Amino acid sequence: MKGDLFSSEHMVQPAVTPGMAVENAKCIRYTVNGEMFARQGAMVAYRGGLQFERKGQGGVGGLLKRAVTGEGLPLMTVRGQGEAWFAQEAQSCFVVEIEPGDEFTVNGRNVLCFDATLSYRIATVKGAGITGGGLFNSVFTGHGALGLVCEGNPLVIPVSPQHPVYVDTDAVVGWTAGLATSLHRSQSVGSMLRGGSGEAVQLVLQGEGYVIVRPSEAPPQKPQQH
Repeated sequence: MKGDLFSSEHMVQPAVTPGMAVENAKCIRYTVNGEMFARQGAMVAYRGGLQFERKGQGGVGGLLKRAVTGEGLPLMTVRGQGEAWFAQEAQSCFVVEIEPGDEFTVNGRNVLCFDATLSYRIATVKGAGITGGGLFNSVFTGHGALGLVCEGNPLVIPVSPQHPVYVDTDAVVGWTAGLATSLHRSQSVGSMLRGGSGEAVQLVLQGEGYVIVRPSEAPPQKPQQH
């Protein structure tokens, strides 16, 4: 069989070490030797002796589904030995290496997979209340890799005490430790920033660190199917 499809550009490469790696711009490969977590429905292929277990309401997945984002993030555990490939609607994929002492806050809609060595807690943006939807976030700590997806190429914007950054709440992906957050409502320019809705709400980040923004707003959430 010949053709561009079978070129080295598209052919998967042999695994070198266990763990997470970017297979290409739209897919993450995880060489499993034990256990890891991934977004339900994100596995596009696997080989080897792997088992996939949906996490119920009482487990890590249930907690994220209830609290991280309005659209939910149900997780699954992947156990065994083998390789699995994860993707989400052809979005761009990135790997964040979290080291001891680091802290990374990320919106649940951008989480694709992560090492079992990472831990997290649920946090809400100050002032967002309980109706913030995507303003519920997971704060990852520990030592390990976190696989993220983003529509398009993300913007990584430095934040300094002299230069706080204002981000559309629908566009924020995550931010690093050391940043304080709050909500800013700019009603006077709402008609310009929010398509005539009459109110604009931005996430304000202050301190020293980085904020990651995707180059588009989140699409309107679809009604849940039951």
